[in-house]
Amino acid sequence: MEKLINRAAKDLVESKYAIALTGAGMSTESGIPDFRGPKGIWTKQPEAERKAYQTYGKFQANPKEYWEERLSGPSLFGDLGKVAPNPGHYALAELEKMGILKCVITQNIDNLHERAGSKRVLDYHGNAFKLRCVSCNTRYDLEEYDLQKLRDEGRLPPLCKKCGGTVKDDIVHFTEPIPLDIAEESEKEALECDLMLICGTSAVVYPFANLPLMARSRSGTLPSGLYGTGYRTTVKIIELNAEPTPLTHEGVSDYLIQGKTGEILPQIVDEVKRAS
Repeated sequence: MEKLINRAAKDLVESKYAIALTGAGMSTESGIPDFRGPKGIWTKQPEAERKAYQTYGKFQANPKEYWEERLSGPSLFGDLGKVAPNPGHYALAELEKMGILKCVITQNIDNLHERAGSKRVLDYHGNAFKLRCVSCNTRYDLEEYDLQKLRDEGRLPPLCKKCGGTVKDDIVHFTEPIPLDIAEESEKEALECDLMLICGTSAVVYPFANLPLMARSRSGTLPSGLYGTGYRTTVKIIELNAEPTPLTHEGVSDYLIQGKTGEILPQIVDEVKRAS
């Protein structure tokens, strides 16, 4: 593993535009449960998964009922505000401060990258601490709306202060499209990068899992067969995962460093400092 860590540090130092993709593996190391693991939310509460697939349809059909239900029950994740970033989050923030890492694109909704100090974060599946207008994609901090007061006064759903559109929580629910601004910016980053760190994601949830494939293609649209015309060999794709993923098996990533991101990323940062 030491050789791979040294290799990753060397690749990062030599990169011109490095980005990171992060998934549930980083959050579980902070104590946040995943969805389908042995102790996952859906594993323990299969009925909750069924309801989750109905959530976005409920919002579309009746935003007021959606908000009343959301405000009446506890979060499946517990109090995310009490969860702390782990060394992996801080390591990515440090790489950004060093000018090496340009962006983090995360599947996680827990706001831990921001709390660790990362400045440029694209919340691909939304952020549990924000609200979003479904008409203009303007985002608000939770504190900007007194949701309980709106509920007590019968004024749900909240309305956008910019365009008057309906506001929902920023979390992207099942069947809900990825917000266009985030989708476009994420694809742009994937096409521009010359190094991609993939940290703690199984790479099976789409369209997020398309981003490494886009990084491997010149145009963002894969040709027939990954290794056909347009395949980019110049981009480095490095996986930091507990287990191999489809990206490993299909040769999309250059190499896998197997283990916990909270242990591997700080070691990579230390090596980067030595090599810089």
